[in-house]
Amino acid sequence: MVTYIIRRLVAAVLILLGASFLVYLLTAASGDPLAELRSSPLPNKAQLIGQRTQLLHLDVPAPLRYFIWLKGAAGCVVPFANSCDLGKNLQGQDVTQQLGAAMIATLSLVVVATVLAILIGVTLGIVTALRQYSALDYGVTFMAFLFFSLPIFWAAVLLKEFGAIGFNDFLKDPQIPIGVMIVAGLVVGLIAMAIVRAGWKKRLIAFGISLVATIIILAALSATGWFLTPGLGLVLVAILGAGAAFGITTLVAGLRNKHALYAALTAALVGVILYFPIQPLLAAATPLMMLILAIVAVGFGMLIGYLWGGYDRAQSMRAAAITAVIMGLLITADRFMQAWPQYFANGRIRGRPIATIGATTPGFNGDFWNMSLDRMTHLVLPTIALILISIASYTRYSRGSMLEIMNMDYIRTARAKGLSERTVVMRHAFRNALIPLATVVAFDIGSLIGGAIITERVFSFSGMGTMFANGLKTVDPNPVMGFFVVVAIAALLFNLLADLTYSALDPRVKVKS
Repeated sequence: MVTYIIRRLVAAVLILLGASFLVYLLTAASGDPLAELRSSPLPNKAQLIGQRTQLLHLDVPAPLRYFIWLKGAAGCVVPFANSCDLGKNLQGQDVTQQLGAAMIATLSLVVVATVLAILIGVTLGIVTALRQYSALDYGVTFMAFLFFSLPIFWAAVLLKEFGAIGFNDFLKDPQIPIGVMIVAGLVVGLIAMAIVRAGWKKRLIAFGISLVATIIILAALSATGWFLTPGLGLVLVAILGAGAAFGITTLVAGLRNKHALYAALTAALVGVILYFPIQPLLAAATPLMMLILAIVAVGFGMLIGYLWGGYDRAQSMRAAAITAVIMGLLITADRFMQAWPQYFANGRIRGRPIATIGATTPGFNGDFWNMSLDRMTHLVLPTIALILISIASYTRYSRGSMLEIMNMDYIRTARAKGLSERTVVMRHAFRNALIPLATVVAFDIGSLIGGAIITERVFSFSGMGTMFANGLKTVDPNPVMGFFVVVAIAALLFNLLADLTYSALDPRVKVKS
């Protein structure tokens, strides 16, 4: 394994050198960085040309200039070198600093969208594969391809119009019209009918219950002004936590494993007990504190599962740990809702919290919760846009992979042995269905680190994609090369991770030196 990784890393370095040399020559040949100054009417034009020529080493031929750039760039990939120098852009700014700021903006934009798109897409793909040719299958397939066919800039404009401007106007007087309640109830009812696997009588019952429940919930939210002063409260946290405990146990161990169920319910109960005592601690939250609390939640959940034990202690530990994380997320979401009125009333927000441009509100200051809310409200629209466009590919890949696996002989053998359907799907089929997705997910994550250029432009994010596009437009070679270094290293790294993931998921695949 170690020898294989070393060989791949050596090959990656050679590929990186050859590709960077080619890209540098193409960038140098794409235009003249001095063209703007040559046509300038400024009296000190000659001096400015000389300064830029010296700054970018334009008096050196491009092939030799590459090695000047490579000397500084080599320090970026050598561990502990502390000498990373990717040159300067046309304005004289250090490209390393520019790249760092652009990477933070891009990662904040694409990481959440990518993770959610993968989770939702894979889940929908697996479910539709298990319900092949059902109304749910046809509906999800239609919606996935509909969103996939939407131009990203058009989807972004629609989200700005209805997701930001429309919702902000709604918050001035958050009263939901009865017509909207009925339409929402009908939509939820149709979804419930598609999900239920039974005869038409039970489907109609599910439709009616979902319709009435949706109308009642929306009416309650409208009557109580929940959108202005949202919150979950202890009761909802307890109910959702108990539901999560049952759901996670069903997926991880099955409800017949009582020890796993009791462990998950215990983790949910502990979260409910700690709801009020932890509030003063959350009031002084910091990013490091939240990370520590997340680690403690996982560890405590695993401890609960270990103490409950059972015939499969690992299942109890997984069920309790996942339930503990979900309880932590519920309490965190409730704390964000508690901070919402203060954020909404801030003078910089002016009662219009869903932003359409930028990564943060200029001049806005507040505690951890208010600052986090500000960043999240700026990320809502671009995240939704990226999810809608990306989810179709994950849905179709996972559906096709799952259908292929479910028709294999060893799945029929597992069923013939009397294993439960949950065991067959989760333990035998699901893991193998993830193998083809390893390559797709790895390459998508690697490419998205390069930035979503169109999305960044529409929502005015100064990320990697914007830096690359501006560098090409102004014939600014060093930012383009900085962009290339990050994207190339990410692509090579995730390609290696995909191969290692293959080996972890499929025992038949072995990496050899």
